[in-house]
Amino acid sequence: MAASNYSLKVNRDLLDPKFESYRLSLDAIPTYNVELDAAVEEVKLTDTQYTLEHMRAFGMYNYLHLDPWYEDSVLFVDCKGRVLSLTVTLDTALGKPREVYRFIADPSQGDSQLCASLSLTSATWAALSDGAGRLYLLRTGKRGNSSHMKWEPLFSEDMGEPFTILHSVSHVQDGVHTMEVLLLRVQKDLQETKGSGYFVSLEWISVANSAGQGQEKKYEVRKRRVLRGKSVPHYAAVEPKGTGLMVASEKPFVFTRVDGCPVEQVDSEPMEMEKTDHIYFWLQTAEDITLCVRMPEGVTKEEVQFKLTGDSISIGVRGFPAVLEGQLYASVDPEASAWIIKNQKSLEVTLQKRDEGPVWPELVMGDRRGEYVMSSEQAALLQDRLAYLTSEDLNGNPDVDKPPCNSQELEDCDGFPEDSFSLTHFSGELLKPTQVVNLGSHQYLFTVDVNPCDMPCLCLRHDVDALVWQPRPDQPSNMWEHIATFNALGYVQASKRDKKFATCAPNFSYASLCECLRRTFIYRQPSPVETVLFNRKQGRQIGQVAKQQVASLDSDKPILGFRATNERLYILTSSHIFVLKVNNN
Repeated sequence: MAASNYSLKVNRDLLDPKFESYRLSLDAIPTYNVELDAAVEEVKLTDTQYTLEHMRAFGMYNYLHLDPWYEDSVLFVDCKGRVLSLTVTLDTALGKPREVYRFIADPSQGDSQLCASLSLTSATWAALSDGAGRLYLLRTGKRGNSSHMKWEPLFSEDMGEPFTILHSVSHVQDGVHTMEVLLLRVQKDLQETKGSGYFVSLEWISVANSAGQGQEKKYEVRKRRVLRGKSVPHYAAVEPKGTGLMVASEKPFVFTRVDGCPVEQVDSEPMEMEKTDHIYFWLQTAEDITLCVRMPEGVTKEEVQFKLTGDSISIGVRGFPAVLEGQLYASVDPEASAWIIKNQKSLEVTLQKRDEGPVWPELVMGDRRGEYVMSSEQAALLQDRLAYLTSEDLNGNPDVDKPPCNSQELEDCDGFPEDSFSLTHFSGELLKPTQVVNLGSHQYLFTVDVNPCDMPCLCLRHDVDALVWQPRPDQPSNMWEHIATFNALGYVQASKRDKKFATCAPNFSYASLCECLRRTFIYRQPSPVETVLFNRKQGRQIGQVAKQQVASLDSDKPILGFRATNERLYILTSSHIFVLKVNNN
């Protein structure tokens, strides 16, 4: 069974087409800090870890971990192997971080040692990696400020090569407690002769307890599944019940091994999104769109199944799956649209744009199976507009100090994301992708935990905005739900050349970006203004204003961790934790 091509359905009620800009606010942000008695365990990349994937996986690692089950509680690991927890209840009386667990580092790893990583599995469990290849599953008890319980290791095992933990979940079925842990490695392929010679490995491990009566329950590995790809995923998470996996990456992943045995790869079932033959052609004017869809020869009007709403379209033949189905790029007028059968083998549809003028970059959101046909007038106009950018000479006016760019000198990070950038849902039973979203130009921005009982949300750039998507694995027809929008954040963050981390509050009251050193930018959602303001150009009253604030830390050390709660921002350096009081609710 081939994976179905899926498109993200934007909730237009959450978009604000009239949003103008963020207004800089000079209001001071109260900032507090705690000095650490030992440095954070920061691992520097070695000479052998030189690729872009090493930098993405380990060089940009967020060393600060937010506890989604307990508000305003953060954790990190220091150079002594201590897991430290800080819970803030009163900003002006910050206490020292409290030790909850300590492990002994393995010095034999040498240059292959990675940063220690932590994942809060549930309200009472956590997964920990020591950076040397050992995985710990810890019973934490109820965490938070009132709890001073030391964490208890109930599982500890060497998993081979060093790894970092991307995600973990805990679930109980038929009285058996199981923890699903997702591990990331960047490994050397000795048989690879092209490129960097490295590949990315995701290992999905299931650890469960034995259910014997009258015996002490012991946790052991029940299943190990390995996926392989060529790029570090921007997003990877296990479903709450451990039945599937979601991965967003620039290059595809495939299952290669299960419990040490290779998985057979079936090449006869390519994913629909990889087909190159166009099944429809379309062209547009300022007022309407003409669509031509290939249909089985001899199809009759009675056999055609056509459904059109203001925002979506579905075209098919009775008794077969829809040929074209999905959300339109923009709204149309169904009453003014029509379709006819041409030459008994194609369906021609005329769609009337509801808003005249704007050019559609695509017809159906995320669908790459169509070809856009440009009229001769449009092509001539486009050529005239772009003529000043071209020259018949390869290098008509060379600059001695700035020689022309050689494409062979470009690094991986200089290229534009490929069309294969996709969000994929894998079935844990079939070990195959079931639904694929072609993200294309939708740049990944950040991941955030909104509800700890659900999968983490991912934030993507759509045009100039940043849209937050909540995975819904229990809803196959609407597996990714648009739940929040940060106006113009996609455009704003692109100008921050020194940006290192990005995040938002779980209640979406603000989004924030931080640079490698000192500066943090806060972008608040529009809120009512107390005074009367008017737009001078448009002559209309402004009822809401979105504010931008900038905070600068009193520190010259690189920022290693960055997390947000509804009220506070937490920033970690090697020697301090800074707490910024963003909201006073």
